[in-house]
Formats: sequence, structure tokens, C-alpha cells
Amino acid sequence: MTPRRLDELGSLQQAVMEVLWSKGEATVEQVRAALGGQKQPAYTTVLSVLQKLEKADWVGHRAEGRAYIYSSARTREQAGVNALWKFVDGVFRGDPLLLFEHLIDGDRLDDGDLASLRRMIDEKRQDNPQ
Repeated sequence: MTPRRLDELGSLQQAVMEVLWSKGEATVEQVRAALGGQKQPAYTTVLSVLQKLEKADWVGHRAEGRAYIYSSARTREQAGVNALWKFVDGVFRGDPLLLFEHLIDGDRLDDGDLASLRRMIDEKRQDNPQ
């Protein structure tokens, strides 16, 4: 199955995407080094992940000498929006207003957050008058 959404990617695939989003572009070795940690994946493992992500249209590459330079084919924002809509569809029956209702009624948003939401709504209305 080809992963279409961020939440369908495995943990290593997500980590590789995070590296590419933060760096813009990178070689296999640069991705591997950025993953770091105590248990750094093998070069061939990172290469395999990048090739699978490319086959699923998550990344692309260009040749530079003998090396391939990989970059994301989707922005973090595009991936996040797709995952968010999947969540809204699954949990809130496709109704984003139910999501907002739960967020506003909860206790995690302070007055500053609510003011920011108001500004975003006002800006959206100005951009899309009906």
C-alpha cells in the first residue's frame, strides 16, 4: 500500500521527511547523519526509505555528480492539512465546526489563543468576501 498521508508513513519515513523539510535537500549520508541518535540507521536503510518515499511521490531527487540530492515533493503544510482532514473526517464526521467547538470549549486555549483565532478568521473573511 502506498502511503498517501503523513499518518500512514512509518516512524523512520516520518523522521526522514522531517530531515528533508528542515534541510530543504540532502544526500543519503546527510539524512543519515541528521537522524543520528545512538542507533543510527545503516546507509542502505536510509537509501531504501528514500527510494520508497520517492516511489510514493513524497520525495524527488536530482543527480549531482555521483550523488543523488533528495528533496521533499510535498510541504509539511500539505502533509499536515491532509492528515488533519482525515482526522476531521474520522472523528468529527467531516464537520470542522465540531473540531473548533471542542477546541474552544476545552481549557487549553487562553485569551491570547482566542484573539489569534479571531484575527485569523477576520483575515480569512477579508481574503474571501462572500
